[in-house]
Amino acid sequence: MSTIMSETTVAHVVAQDAKTAVTSEHYFASFDFSKLDAGLEALLKSGVHFGHLKSRRHPKMDPYIFTTRKNINIIDLQKTAEKLDEAANFLSGIVKEGKPILFVGMKKQTHETVQSIAQRLGESYVIDRWLGGTLTNFKMIRGRARYLNEGAEKMARGDFKKYTKFEQAKKNEELEKLEKKVGGIKHLEQLPGAIVIADVKEAGLVISEARKMNVPIIGIVDTNTDPSFVDYPIPGNDDALSSLRVLFGALGKAILSSKESVVQKG
Repeated sequence: MSTIMSETTVAHVVAQDAKTAVTSEHYFASFDFSKLDAGLEALLKSGVHFGHLKSRRHPKMDPYIFTTRKNINIIDLQKTAEKLDEAANFLSGIVKEGKPILFVGMKKQTHETVQSIAQRLGESYVIDRWLGGTLTNFKMIRGRARYLNEGAEKMARGDFKKYTKFEQAKKNEELEKLEKKVGGIKHLEQLPGAIVIADVKEAGLVISEARKMNVPIIGIVDTNTDPSFVDYPIPGNDDALSSLRVLFGALGKAILSSKESVVQKG
């Protein structure tokens, strides 16, 4: 990418609204949740039951493991279905309370699913890197997000045209970097009512901050993970894309249904 980009191109990048952005990789963009099947057979076909090697098994996951085959832990999908329902019902309640939900995915294979479901639902997300203080120093993070939003609006209006090309390039660069850091939470106006984590084992800092701020955590816990750190653990494969999509799809379906219900009542 060249140092100096056209104002129109950069404006599109930094002003893109996470609530409406749609790309070819946006899996949930036009997804029909009414046809989503998250029953036991669907969970099985999606590979939700495949855990890690027996040697990597966390002892606190024992209640959620059905058996071990060829040295691979097999998750009890009956338990997965039960926990998935509990988490979905809880998130429905959060929506009815009018609180936002934050989706988080640290591992690369979770990014597409996390960003896609958040965009479809009009919620915020964090992928790849969690900025320290996102929750514990929310006021400061919110200030940076507000600066990004204001900068994008100014660029869209052409306010930066009064600057030299060099000054415009520096502004563009600043906003691009800020978009990468806080773009997924630039519309998060208050602390989330709940956080949904795609890969609990990789999200130690997220969990630490959530606990300090008393934000409930819903998370997918694979067989190598300690589920006690999560308020609503969902035992399941956190590596396979098919598994992530069906589990997040089920949660998304419940959230969307509650949002539609709130709108109808309003």
